[in-house]
Amino acid sequence: MNLEDLDVAVDNGTIDTVLLALTDMQGRLQGKRLHGRYFVDEVVRGGSEGCNYLLAVDVDMNTVDGYAMSSWDSGYGDFVMRPDFTTLRHVPWLPGTAMVLADLETTDGEAVYASPRQILRRQLDRLAEHGLTAFAGTELEFVLYKDTYEQAYAKNYRDLVPANQYNVDYSLLGTARVEPLLRRIRNEMAGAGLVPESAKGECNLGQHEIAFRYADALTAADHHVVYKNGAKEIAAQEGMALTFMAKPNEREGNSCHIHFSLRGEDGRSAMLGDGPAHLSLIGQQVLAGLLATMREFSLLFAPNINSYKRYQPGSFAPTALRWGVDNRTCSLRIAGHGQGMRVENRVPGGDVNPYLAIAALVAGAVHGIENELSLEDEFKGNAYDDSSAPRVPTTLRDAMDLWERGPVAAAAFGDDVVAHYTNMARVELAAFDAAVTDWELRRGFERM
Repeated sequence: MNLEDLDVAVDNGTIDTVLLALTDMQGRLQGKRLHGRYFVDEVVRGGSEGCNYLLAVDVDMNTVDGYAMSSWDSGYGDFVMRPDFTTLRHVPWLPGTAMVLADLETTDGEAVYASPRQILRRQLDRLAEHGLTAFAGTELEFVLYKDTYEQAYAKNYRDLVPANQYNVDYSLLGTARVEPLLRRIRNEMAGAGLVPESAKGECNLGQHEIAFRYADALTAADHHVVYKNGAKEIAAQEGMALTFMAKPNEREGNSCHIHFSLRGEDGRSAMLGDGPAHLSLIGQQVLAGLLATMREFSLLFAPNINSYKRYQPGSFAPTALRWGVDNRTCSLRIAGHGQGMRVENRVPGGDVNPYLAIAALVAGAVHGIENELSLEDEFKGNAYDDSSAPRVPTTLRDAMDLWERGPVAAAAFGDDVVAHYTNMARVELAAFDAAVTDWELRRGFERM
């Protein structure tokens, strides 16, 4: 949809509402519902304001201390949501509705440094200086329940009924049980401008994955947040609930494998060549850069307390920072062939903010290229058993420390971004440290 299409649709009444959306630190869509005519007449030219606390609150929208850009001392002012009209689209699951994503500016017209979309844009600009363009695809898994979101909340998220009672990984029979919902999500995402490829069952009870075609890195992140928000809304309309949290129970977690590749100015793969695993010199440097920065950038791949519960041996979530060809025990897996060859980062979970995770991949790639890093030998075998490998951090606290102290993070993202997202982690840790969990009650209520 373009602006002319929107103007016509508002005039004839087929569109009466426009969602102006930004992506917050947690990767969620936030914003406003605007009357269609007001949007066309006013917001198209001037944007719309929103409180800058949207990038300085916790998951529960509580105002918290520690953010330089937004605080009680600074009065919690506004920033400007500037529509990016290349993202304008129909929202088929909501009647009479269109959506556009926004870039964030200060009221002085400067980019908001902590905005995830702008963080990714800056890394892509660094990559463009080398004549390279990044492409990505994100594979999100979710667990689907027959309970509504309201019922799940009332039950304290205990004893929920999964949509499937057994492992339906690749099962056509098992996925047929929920095909009405899966089909609706696929088709309505296609109506919103995404390109659905497939849906398949996964290992956890009620777990599924819907895959979409890759795109340039910024578009891939945009599609990710539109899909994630829309899938929840469609599930709610169907009287069900789904979760993308990294580890919703003790079974298999929800991953978000990110497929990543680079193209040169000729539009062809810059990573394909005659070296090991058919990698070019740039491809080898990129992989070396990704490996070298993985621990330091873990906070951007695994941003929550729960994220780190996924990393269990033999779980298809990686623990060893190794690379291999079509080896799902490694953190980085070379997949595809020819012009379709790419690296799959298997570290992120379904709770990831795609802008930040892809920005981390781009920054790691640039680090490898600019420092001409050499690539270690391909790992063959079971990487879970490799005791000599560097490991994925096991806690958010460890990841926060690596990020806060990281020289590459500071050089690539800037001290202000490092401080902002360090504070996000610190806020989550403080909230968790103050909580009394079910596990503690079960172990200690009577027996301690």
